[in-house]
Amino acid sequence: MRTFEGFQKGVNFGGWLSQADETTEEHYQRFITESDIKEAASLGIDHLRLPVDYTLIESEDGQPLEQGYVHVDRAVDWAEKYGLNLLLDMHNTYGYTFDPLAVGADREIFFRDASLQKRFFQMWDRISSRYGTRRHVAFELLNEVISPSIAEEWNIIADQTVDVIRKNASKSWIVIGGVRYNNVTSVPLLHQPKDDHIVYNFHCYEPMIFTHQRAYWVEHMPNDITVHYPDTAEHYIAQASGISDDLAGALTRVDSSSSGTELFELLFAPAIETAAQRNVPLYCGEYGVIDQAPVEDTLRWLQDIHEVFERHGIGRSLWNYKEKDFGLTEEHYASIRTAMAELL
Repeated sequence: MRTFEGFQKGVNFGGWLSQADETTEEHYQRFITESDIKEAASLGIDHLRLPVDYTLIESEDGQPLEQGYVHVDRAVDWAEKYGLNLLLDMHNTYGYTFDPLAVGADREIFFRDASLQKRFFQMWDRISSRYGTRRHVAFELLNEVISPSIAEEWNIIADQTVDVIRKNASKSWIVIGGVRYNNVTSVPLLHQPKDDHIVYNFHCYEPMIFTHQRAYWVEHMPNDITVHYPDTAEHYIAQASGISDDLAGALTRVDSSSSGTELFELLFAPAIETAAQRNVPLYCGEYGVIDQAPVEDTLRWLQDIHEVFERHGIGRSLWNYKEKDFGLTEEHYASIRTAMAELL
């Protein structure tokens, strides 16, 4: 299995140009500044993952918004200035969002509507035309496709998007994840890569009942529990009863007595095997523990998952640098921040 060179240790900058609490010029200028990029680089990372909402860079009728692109330009320039690569992640697109707070949203129509897909291709044509010559920039097609019933439709769309990007960026890395919220168990469902600059992507928040304990946005998540780590898969499965299988069902695929690094080894095994067979780099674009979890357990979880990442050469990007209930810079993590940074 090849490695995702230059994208081995990273941090997400969510909440800035995506999932922002406010979408104003003041927010975009204030929430992340050049000093934040400089500080992140000092942690010893080699890249940042930059989630971007389509609403930042295009209007509701699909026209490009230059002022929105200016903010992406700043991030791209700052990353280069401080010796970082940058993964531009399209966090949502017109016609599709993974956001669980978007109640009533149709999670499948985009994958079956040619007009929505055409607009998606046009957006990626503009993005790759603008940044395709920036050698430190990689592209992630779409964040967290949910429904497993459209896995093949998504594969076809992803292949077509690769063709669009390749017209402008022949050698840029392109990152593609699977269904069930980019679950690691969905990596084997992805198509054989179209070229040798494709990366398989997954997210890991397992066990979900631990990493997202008390999260208000997770349906059926108890708001009064304290969950510890490590424990057995069997125990976590019992605690997570009622939470969607697409979010919390991965543990049912491993030995119920597994825990610690063994649990991650078993979870990752099919993805690692698939990536090795196809000689494709493997990357974990998001992982982390909510600020409701005991910090000592958070550190143990991070130590275990990093051990497995390192053993298999899996690149990764911690969620998140600032705020969004997972922010590395927030007070909750103060007592373990240095240890967290050393793991990065």
